[in-house]
Amino acid sequence: MMSEPRLDQPDWTLFHPRKWEGGDPGVAHQKTPTSLLLTPEGNFHSFGYTARDYYHDLDPEEARDWLYFEKFKMKIHSASDLTMKTELEAVNGKKMPALDVFAHALRFFKKHAVQELREQCPSLPERNAIRWVLTVPAIWKQPAKQFMREAAYLAGLVSPEDPEQLLIALEPEAASIYCRKLRLHQLIDLSCRPVSNGFLGERRSIDSSFRQAREQLRRSRHSRTFLVESGVGELWAEMQAGRRRRDSLGDARPQLEGRLTRGDAPTAREETRSGHLGRGDSDCRMAFLGADPSRTHSSRRHLPQRQRKRLPGAHSVPFPHSVNFVKWSSQGMLRMSCEAMNELFQPTVSQIIRHIDELLARPEVQGVKFLFLVGGFAESAVLQHAVQEAFGGRGLRVIIPQDVGLTILKGAVLFGLDPGVVRVRRSPLTYGVGVLNKFVAGRHPPEKLLVKDGKSWCTDVFERFVAADQSVALGEVVQRSYCPARPGQHRILINIYCCAAEDVRYITDPGVRKCGAISLELAPTAPGAAPARREIRASMQFGDTEIKVTAVDVSTSRTVRASIDFLSN
Repeated sequence: MMSEPRLDQPDWTLFHPRKWEGGDPGVAHQKTPTSLLLTPEGNFHSFGYTARDYYHDLDPEEARDWLYFEKFKMKIHSASDLTMKTELEAVNGKKMPALDVFAHALRFFKKHAVQELREQCPSLPERNAIRWVLTVPAIWKQPAKQFMREAAYLAGLVSPEDPEQLLIALEPEAASIYCRKLRLHQLIDLSCRPVSNGFLGERRSIDSSFRQAREQLRRSRHSRTFLVESGVGELWAEMQAGRRRRDSLGDARPQLEGRLTRGDAPTAREETRSGHLGRGDSDCRMAFLGADPSRTHSSRRHLPQRQRKRLPGAHSVPFPHSVNFVKWSSQGMLRMSCEAMNELFQPTVSQIIRHIDELLARPEVQGVKFLFLVGGFAESAVLQHAVQEAFGGRGLRVIIPQDVGLTILKGAVLFGLDPGVVRVRRSPLTYGVGVLNKFVAGRHPPEKLLVKDGKSWCTDVFERFVAADQSVALGEVVQRSYCPARPGQHRILINIYCCAAEDVRYITDPGVRKCGAISLELAPTAPGAAPARREIRASMQFGDTEIKVTAVDVSTSRTVRASIDFLSN
């Protein structure tokens, strides 16, 4: 029997990647930006900080031919018609298949992960020795999850013949799994960190009340973890803060906008390093300054040769809001005031507070005592303070784990060790198929009437598999039986429809859309056999992170090859 993993033991580093060099000089980061650089021929060059820095050090004329992609992870979520042929646009305007872009990134991570493992385990087998876990935001729909799986196949992480070697984990679930495993000294109770004169107080460990609650949870036979709501905080933090940065700069400084959206602008981590709110300025490395080149000799000395050629230079820049909003230091740093920093993040923080408030009003979360902040944005002292101020007075204990930015990574590893740890999930949408039902006059609309072989049928009836917001247990299946329309048919194709509403009657109702298809591959009948009615029983699982389907031929009890496709609409 495998013992419960200890996250504070040295062997935990086996799953922890090396820190990423880049960004600020001499600073190693636990994460690297989603930036990919391909050569003009479309071959892989670099990823992360290395890609970002190399690309922006290129001569402008030369850079036009290189393919540079950044923050492309969320672009497949926003794609309304995601397919295997969806393209992504590089900074230079050139397009290439999104599947290839993601495969390049995953292939890069595979190389580094395998290298890390081989250094600690030289006898690591070549095949099927690793179970890979890819984390995706909870807001991602089924097509985006399938897209990531296909990209992983293309990158060589696993083979389509061994799909169980790859798991798709939802980021908030992974974070919650990790938090449940933490010990008290690895948790920080924000209610014990009062804010005085703008400074966060001393960090103290959480008391024994959390231990008691956790032990009760572990001992309960009915203990279960389920996703209450798809996460949106990261999306707001990603998109709104970036939009606010651009709006604050105005149209007069487009070259600064490009630099700020590249990730060099102060982020949630910047105002957390000093551990304070309301005091001091935040520095940001800038390569494009603007104005008189003769005024930036001191900052020019510290830049690469190619950046010096392009560096105009200025000590101050007028901004729409206030002259104190932002200024340049003599060392070529963009310095933003604390008021400016708070203004950039305030809309995002307000949205998150409002969303948490709505969740806490739901009946199923009544009695919640602990509120965990996790993920990269949870490193923000601005967010920490706002959440504590909003909910600390309601009896909620606001908790952040140490290394809060790595909670998803570490939770994903635990999920890979025990995929059944999340036993119940809520379906984000209503799923079903279109069927024919016996027509009932007065109940069914006349336009749905279909007369066939003397019988009256109602067309386009929505047969529901699972309803939106319905709790579905892991392993719970929905079974439906299907019969081939004609003898000798080798394939059955059933369209799947989805909708955000629960009370769907017809597949033609507003909001209902075709989202995928179930394919059942039938074995050919024996030569000379008399045609017989064949019944195929399909079993669909909606309680996992991906919708899955299996099928059996009832007459022979043989497994039928079944698949579900959300990318071929």
